[in-house]
Amino acid sequence: MSAAPVASFAMYDLPPLRPAIDRFWAALRDRMRARGIASVPDTLAHDRPLEAIWHDPALILAQTCGLPFMTTLRDTVRLVATPCYDLPGCDGADYCSFIIVRSDHPARRVADLRGGIAAINGWNSQSGMNALRAVVAPVAGGPSFFRRVLVTGAHRDSLRAVRTGAADIAAIDCVTHGLLADHAPGELAGIRVLCRSPATPGLPLVTAAATQDEVVQRIIAALETVMDDPSLASVRAILHIKGIARLTAADYAPIRTMGEAAAAWGYPALG
Repeated sequence: MSAAPVASFAMYDLPPLRPAIDRFWAALRDRMRARGIASVPDTLAHDRPLEAIWHDPALILAQTCGLPFMTTLRDTVRLVATPCYDLPGCDGADYCSFIIVRSDHPARRVADLRGGIAAINGWNSQSGMNALRAVVAPVAGGPSFFRRVLVTGAHRDSLRAVRTGAADIAAIDCVTHGLLADHAPGELAGIRVLCRSPATPGLPLVTAAATQDEVVQRIIAALETVMDDPSLASVRAILHIKGIARLTAADYAPIRTMGEAAAAWGYPALG
């Protein structure tokens, strides 16, 4: 654990985006301090493991995945706000996953992937695992559908697995997909979108569970000023962030419902 305050925006921290992310953070940091929040780090924790950041009691602000937010992190963090992105697959605070295959794969529907290999970034991923399970469950016809599930560790690695033939299918967060289209389009070459998953609220910004209500409100106020500042319009455009939504934990219930619905279809685990 760290006694020093920690912040991270590592979920979409592509190398070409880092200068814009750091500028966004510097503006937010200064506004948070101006509102009397003393425990704000100078810089973001770009390279620290995400699980360590999310569980750090000194966490001031970080973005996490919706599935751990609703499961393993429920007593560890609290919701601050949800960024809204202006990319294909996003609608306000909601987003989805693109179910992708190789461009030359003969599949025309998810049912055609029976017996294939699925790539996921991790078992505790909403966009990479839970969304894919939700799409497969209605056609699985039982607890087994794929021949193998390959855990890659990251969406970009799942894309590579599909692109190179190591896997047949993956679910890719539509924000990641859109940012790669901007900054690394070669990683999408030879890939096509088969379908989309159902939408859920996007990746939430969270703080440590012990953070006081007054501090959370000050963080939100600082975020709102960053979103409204004309001088940061180019930064927001690079990151494709168009605003924030003030959701509640209850608004994230569809993520849990996805897993429950898959289990009701007789497909409780991706496999």
